[in-house]
Amino acid sequence: MSERVEVEAGGVKFYVLKDLLYTESDEWVRKEDGVVRVGVTDFAQKELKDVVAVDLPEAGRRVRRGEAVATLDSIKTTADVYSPVTGEIVEVNERLLEEPELVNKDPYGEGWLFAVKLEDPGELEQLLSWEEYVENVKKRKEEG
Repeated sequence: MSERVEVEAGGVKFYVLKDLLYTESDEWVRKEDGVVRVGVTDFAQKELKDVVAVDLPEAGRRVRRGEAVATLDSIKTTADVYSPVTGEIVEVNERLLEEPELVNKDPYGEGWLFAVKLEDPGELEQLLSWEEYVENVKKRKEEG
């Protein structure tokens, strides 16, 4: 497991993993041999509160970077999850259909959402490092 970094932004304590990439819309990305595994960050799950249902994309679906492909329903709101890359959904975490709380309990592990076969590796360069993601969250919390 990657090195964990504890941070705080706007009174919210959360953690990030150093070896992941991140989006401005609070998804994390783990590179795995031409495939990227995607989930929502610890910060995102804390903002959502208790996740009670997950709507996942179907395997085989072609997605574009920035496209809303999954939905998380929580006691607080409904949130879209966006694909961080263009490609084909090759796997979804069907366990979440029965255990959506895994998004809250283990956001960077068993709470992953879907995996995409990467079409253009160059798109990964447009994602954020953990430091850039933390700065992005802090800026958003300051702006309210």
